[in-house]
Amino acid sequence: MAIEVGQTVPDMKLKTSEGNNVTLNEYKGKHVVLYFYPKDSTPGCTSEACSFRDNHESFADLNAEIIGVSPDSAESHQNFKDKHDLPFTLIVDDDHQLAESFGVWKLKKKPDREYWGNERATFIIDKDGVVQKVFRDVNVDGHTDEALQFIRENLA
Repeated sequence: MAIEVGQTVPDMKLKTSEGNNVTLNEYKGKHVVLYFYPKDSTPGCTSEACSFRDNHESFADLNAEIIGVSPDSAESHQNFKDKHDLPFTLIVDDDHQLAESFGVWKLKKKPDREYWGNERATFIIDKDGVVQKVFRDVNVDGHTDEALQFIRENLA
């Protein structure tokens, strides 16, 4: 069963691109923008990450941490961060445990194949670790503004 609005985030151990272990509960006291994306260094994912990067200070001003999640390796994440100067944490979800718990690990269909991957989705989590908003099937254009606006209007 996927985590939805009103539910507390799971306390599972997660690995960052730097190789550190963290849990979502370590972010209590701050809002968290947890965004799931399909793959490092692809056009849509790069655009989304750079938009979060460009608005990083606006989120920080609202006491919000941005965390990106994909099934890519730590090395891939670190290269992605370095290439685009991303100032936020990227989580290695290579076993897709986190994606599955949030209900974003989906079967995707292309004309020539089917495969499993992350749905582009964002979860806004409050200071107490409770999900306050879910954006599913995110359209990259304008999404960062939507997330910022939600935090400003509902959590600030």
